[in-house]
Amino acid sequence: MALIEVQNLTKTFRTPKKEPGLAGAVKGLFSRKVTEVTAVKAVSFEIAAGETVGFLGPNGAGKTTTLKMLSGILYPTSGAASVLGHTPWQRDTAYLRQISLVMGQKNQLWWDLPAADSFLLLKEIYEVPQEDYEKRLKELVDLLDLGPLLNTQVRRLSLGERMKCELVAALIYAPRVVFLDEPTIGLDVVSQKRIREFLKDHQKNAGSTIILTSHYMQDIQELCDRVVIIDHGSVVFDDRLAILVSRYSDSRLLKLTFENTVETIDLERFGKVMENDGTTAVVQVERSETTRAAAAILSQLPVSDITIDEIDAEEVIRRVFTEKPAASPSAG
Repeated sequence: MALIEVQNLTKTFRTPKKEPGLAGAVKGLFSRKVTEVTAVKAVSFEIAAGETVGFLGPNGAGKTTTLKMLSGILYPTSGAASVLGHTPWQRDTAYLRQISLVMGQKNQLWWDLPAADSFLLLKEIYEVPQEDYEKRLKELVDLLDLGPLLNTQVRRLSLGERMKCELVAALIYAPRVVFLDEPTIGLDVVSQKRIREFLKDHQKNAGSTIILTSHYMQDIQELCDRVVIIDHGSVVFDDRLAILVSRYSDSRLLKLTFENTVETIDLERFGKVMENDGTTAVVQVERSETTRAAAAILSQLPVSDITIDEIDAEEVIRRVFTEKPAASPSAG
């Protein structure tokens, strides 16, 4: 059975529109115009226990609004949702004890206190037994290498260090469902990688169900087998990442290593040459021509190694919003 069920979830915001100047302000007192903006439009999907699902879309697509409804922060305009058997926006205590929301651009830790003090406060709020708290805290701190920073004021931590502490705060009471909204935004490459490794280890050990939004495709590729793509408030794709790549990419990449130097002109007859330094090259070929092109290159050029890869997922996501899907791609 699905742990998370969403059916035709819709959220429309009503925003007062005021004409400029004093006259506009006075007029607004008696005749106020209201603009309606639909942030989420009839979204439906299901997520099973233990899944890590990437929730993707351009800015303004409705990702954060959806997560806020599922975590109980916002009430929907219409539609229904069930998470762990609860209706999120009823905000039952039993429900809130089992979920966590991490937003990369908002803090839940006390700014002027050490992170350790916030962890203790959360322990009391969620009534975590002392033995469980100590064991869990040690595991999380060790995984994120936070030991030396626990007693440092949060305001004195770097962005990456604060984000690690935010993750500990979100997981210290062992929530069954974790909503992650841009958890690696603004972090350097090393911090992003460390957090991805941490999340993989945590999901494997704790079995939490995770919904992740991110603009960094590396997060999605390393953490998620399945993606839900939303655009203008509606779901436009819901399936495995591998199927997304296959559907929206009509080409593949041949990554080649040569025994002797090979000129670009010698590769162009096989496909589009993306890179070539003489000894290694990347050639883009049509998906349906992959087998033929690979065989021809192997027979005609001094190839010592060949790898067939899919187009990068980030490029595929871009195509979802700018192009039509590739027509019935061959297995190649």
